[in-house]
This record gives sequence, C-alpha cells and structure tokens, in this order.
Amino acid sequence: MKGKKIYTFNTVSEFHKMSGLPTPEHPLVSLVDYSLVDYQTDENKITWIQHFYSIGLKRHMPKGKFRYGQQQYDFDEGLLSFIAPKQLMEIEIDKEDEKPSGILLLVHPDFIWQTSLAKHIKQYDFFGYAVNEALFLSEKEELIITDIMHNIQTEYRTNIDRFTQNIIIAQIELLLNYSERFYQRQFLTRKKSSHQILDRLENILNEYFEDKELINKGLPTAHHIADLLHISANYLGTLLKTLTGQTTQQHIHNKLIEKAKEKLSTTTLSVSEIAFELGFEHPQSFSKLFKTKTHQSPLEFRHSFN
Repeated sequence: MKGKKIYTFNTVSEFHKMSGLPTPEHPLVSLVDYSLVDYQTDENKITWIQHFYSIGLKRHMPKGKFRYGQQQYDFDEGLLSFIAPKQLMEIEIDKEDEKPSGILLLVHPDFIWQTSLAKHIKQYDFFGYAVNEALFLSEKEELIITDIMHNIQTEYRTNIDRFTQNIIIAQIELLLNYSERFYQRQFLTRKKSSHQILDRLENILNEYFEDKELINKGLPTAHHIADLLHISANYLGTLLKTLTGQTTQQHIHNKLIEKAKEKLSTTTLSVSEIAFELGFEHPQSFSKLFKTKTHQSPLEFRHSFN
C-alpha cells in the first residue's frame, strides 16, 4: 500500500461528494443508485476506508475489479455484499465502460447508536465475509431486498418525526434477518462448493496434525485454517455451523482428539509426549480437553485397549 493514496470517508456526505452525487437527503442513511455514481477523480483506481456500514445489491459492475480487503471480485451477477465500518476498499474505474447498476444502502453507526440494532449488529457474521463470499440472490429474494431498501428510502424522504428512526431501524433489521435466511439457503443449495470446502478442511487438518513441526507451530486457530482455505473465518464458521452443527474450533478439536486416540492406542509415547507432538504447550491442557471430549482421561482411554 506504500505510496498509494487512501481516501477516508467519515460521513455519508463525503462518500456522496466523491461519487458525484447530490447531498444526501438524510445525513446518516442513504440509498444510492449505482448508475448515478461518477467518481470525482481522474485516477483509474480508488482506495478508501469508510466509517459506515454499506449493503450493496449489485447487478452489474464495470469490467474493472472491485477489491475488499485482500479479496478481488468481478460483479457480473446480481448479488448482495456487506461491508462494516473501517474496512479497506478498492475499485478500478473505466469511465468508457458501461454504467454499473444496482443500489447501495449506507448507514452510519451514529444512526443505530443506543438502539437494539447497535447491540447485536456484530452478530451478523456476513459483515466479516470477503467480497467473493457475497450472497447470490434469486429473483424472488432480490425483490424482497429491494422492496425493503426502497421502504427505508421512502421513510427518510417523508417528514422526519419521532417515529422515523425506529421504523428505519426495524427495516434494516428485517433486511439483515432476511439476508441471514438467504445465506443459510445458499450454504445448503450450493452443496457442491460447500462440501468441497469440507473436504479441503479435512485434508488441511490431517496434514496439519501430521506435521513433524507441530510441536513448534502449536495448535491451529480458526483464522489460520480459514486462511489456508482462502475464505474468511466468519464465512467458514457459519458454513460449518449450517452444514454440520459445529464450529470451526470444534472441528479442529475433533481432529485433534482423533489423532490423540490414534497415538494413545498404537504407540508407547507418554501422555506428555503426545501432548507436545499435537502442539500443546502444557500436557495438562491436553488431558483436560481429551477428558472433556471423551469423558475419559488419556490413560483411561489407553488402558481400555489393554
């Protein structure tokens, strides 16, 4: 990133100005028509950090690439993506390319401050997904999402009163809950890609726990495993929870216990030696986890084979 100019958009108004749009009708909430965006710069690539939430329904993006964090993606189909505040964004611009289409909902954190949504918005894991993990919508699902977004716009365009914020908050929560439902559908209907991830996860865990350097590497983390799978930790966790009912950490522990049982039943290594080989710094931690998972101590398990 050295030498690259990075813009900072602290407000919805600043984003509107950079995008060549009129001043937003509401200072903290705005629905943007992508076809009207005209970035006010001669640069062919813009990088920025935004301090507000954005939910984008994109039906077509220019031939240039869109980057979110370290992920790059071409938006050729209608899909929904979620971006949390303080994220690094990048887009390549070709002013001669056809205009993109879609809508973008911008919500500043100040708008949801001290509301029910502020307390649990971080529970929506998809705000931590990478761009290439966006939500593909069916026509029916897209209609539901666009209707909710336009309801929000209609509300902030009417005379603002003491009910306005609560009604818009309720609509945003409705949008997020529908999105969560649609993501569950996507995990289940895209079985091939989902199960390919499960197969790769199994292979990665097998290789990890068979590594002779595991004693120095230590136990794998959910983030490390997700990196090896080239997906975000949030996406992996939600996918596994949907398909198997278990978290990434539980999958790691299950594989660890499987390898521990193998060593306890087929070798004469001490419990401490097995613990170190499996990446534990303290044997007591290994014994405690083993008993929690199997309801037997490592030695009790070993003796059951004698």
